[in-house]
Amino acid sequence: MSSNLAIRIHELSKSYRIQHANGQRATNLSEALRKKLRQPFASSDFEEFSALQDINLEIGKGEVVGVIGRNGAGKSTLLKILSRITEPTSGKIELFGRVGSLLEVGTGFHPELTGRENIFLNGAILGMRRPEINRQFDAIVDFAGVEKFLDTPVKRYSSGMYVRLAFAVAAHLNPEILIVDEVLAVGDAGFQKKCLGKMQDVAKSGRTVLLVSHNMHSLLDLCDKGICLHRGQLISQGSMAQVAKLYAQKGADDVSETWAKQKDDRVSQPGFKSIRVLLKGTQPCLKLHLEFSIDATGLPGNAWVAFEVHSLDGGTLMQAIPSLKGFVSPNAGVTEQVVEVDLPPLIPGNYLVTAWLGTHFNVTIDQVREAVSFEVLEGPQSGRTFGYSQARGFLVPSSRLISPKKYEVQYD
Repeated sequence: MSSNLAIRIHELSKSYRIQHANGQRATNLSEALRKKLRQPFASSDFEEFSALQDINLEIGKGEVVGVIGRNGAGKSTLLKILSRITEPTSGKIELFGRVGSLLEVGTGFHPELTGRENIFLNGAILGMRRPEINRQFDAIVDFAGVEKFLDTPVKRYSSGMYVRLAFAVAAHLNPEILIVDEVLAVGDAGFQKKCLGKMQDVAKSGRTVLLVSHNMHSLLDLCDKGICLHRGQLISQGSMAQVAKLYAQKGADDVSETWAKQKDDRVSQPGFKSIRVLLKGTQPCLKLHLEFSIDATGLPGNAWVAFEVHSLDGGTLMQAIPSLKGFVSPNAGVTEQVVEVDLPPLIPGNYLVTAWLGTHFNVTIDQVREAVSFEVLEGPQSGRTFGYSQARGFLVPSSRLISPKKYEVQYD
């Protein structure tokens, strides 16, 4: 059975013990010793935090798997355990092949060694022989674009050079299992495009890849399988498209909980007290109907509200500022407001709304990220011969086919 498997995970759990000190926490060793001598019987409270809970998963050889989930879901913890950086609390992992990982930029690099030496060091860590590294050496250097500084200690590299070399080493040293955490989110736009192209090559090479990213477009393009983590639990696995759809729905279901938590966490006044969203109209003339209440007690002056619409992968699609004149008065107390926003022709799917309250000097009084969600069910154009896909964008503006202009040829 294992001949077709690259990774087998059975009942995997990881817990951390979080200390809550009674009183002010010591900031250095000498202060800690003095505090212990003064209060030898002082106690601390401990809390068990479960980062992963009973994960069962099998990944076949050659599969490209996208790992998705909200921040704190346990994605990075899972990859660190698979990379043997962190030990699990319980459970079993079986890896059938050499593992290469890029979890943080430059993981495994020694700052005092040169770029050339670090390439061979990383290769050795991955279990590769020197002839294997030599065969890939020129490709690594060419991809990273650091040939001029190859014999310079990497501690003198710029952050961009460090990123390029780290990714080039991880992607070119051909481990059977490649584990990558958010590499598509580092570097400039040109480098990200280059990384995406390389990841597409890796995906087609037959190697097993686990890729964590919040860029849902890239995951849908690269991955044939997906898994979704939520609060340390594996809640879905299957095709990347199916898992992404469930994640989108889960994100929509969670926003009310997020909003409630943010209300409890924020102690400053004034601010938003409630937010409700309704979708009105039909495509391509949808309107976002936002009902909200604000406690204006203590406002320094007239305030403005603004709203942003986000995709579930975090991209901001649009901003709405209902009035150029401040319409929340500091003497208004708790007021209820209604704002109607004309939406552009959106692709079907789930979207999030962030609410902002502040002054015209761009001073934020209150902000609630991902306060509410709404779902667009129908596309902006009917009678299309192909389906809608958020992997190709979120807006479908109207367009027209104009016949070629005919020119009259005149002869002298």
